[in-house]
Formats: sequence, structure tokens, C-alpha cells
Amino acid sequence: MTITKIEKNGILCAIVNSDKPVITDAQSALDVLMTAKYDIGTKNIAISKKLVAEDFFVLSSGLAGEILQKYINYGGRIAIYGDYSHYTSKPLHDFIYESNKGKDVFFVETQEEAIDRLTQ
Repeated sequence: MTITKIEKNGILCAIVNSDKPVITDAQSALDVLMTAKYDIGTKNIAISKKLVAEDFFVLSSGLAGEILQKYINYGGRIAIYGDYSHYTSKPLHDFIYESNKGKDVFFVETQEEAIDRLTQ
């Protein structure tokens, strides 16, 4: 895993890159957040959907709730970017819609949109 530092509008953002998923459970998600905090100096995380375990997007697994609760508890913000069009779950679509109305968790299509959301 590598983390790239981006600054926009005076706000730091960490872009997470890897060849394999780096968020597979609550502990690995917290590890990503703490690495960004200590290495980059930010709790704003932009990460590709490909680097997040697919179970995250199956709401009944509870993984999304567990991970996002950790981020909120530790003051983290996350933008997950990628293609969500192939998901047919109405609860997931509702979850994405409601998350995007908030200030801490975003589901967007591109890395640029992720950075924009985190640095507003």
C-alpha cells in the first residue's frame, strides 16, 4: 500500500493505492486511517472501490456499518470511488444516496470527485 498526499483548498487528502484490497475488515480500515494520519497528517481518505472488500457493499454483512462507525469514532472521512452501477440492491443504493448527503462518507465515480468532496 502506498499513500499519496494531495492538498486542495488548504485541506490535505490521502490517496490510497495498492495492487490488492487494503480494507478487508474494521481493523484494516482503521490501519489505513491511522497510516494516513501519521504519514500524511490527514484523516481524509480517498480510495478506489477495488481496494475495499466486496462484502462491504453487501449491507447485510455488517462490514460497512462496522468500518464506517470506526471512521466516525476516530474523526475520519472517506470517499470511495468507482462504478456502482452494477449493484441492484435498493438498500445499498439508499445507503449510498444518504451517505453522499452527509459530510463524512462519500461514494463517487472518480478519484477527482473523491478529492473534491473531501476538500470542500
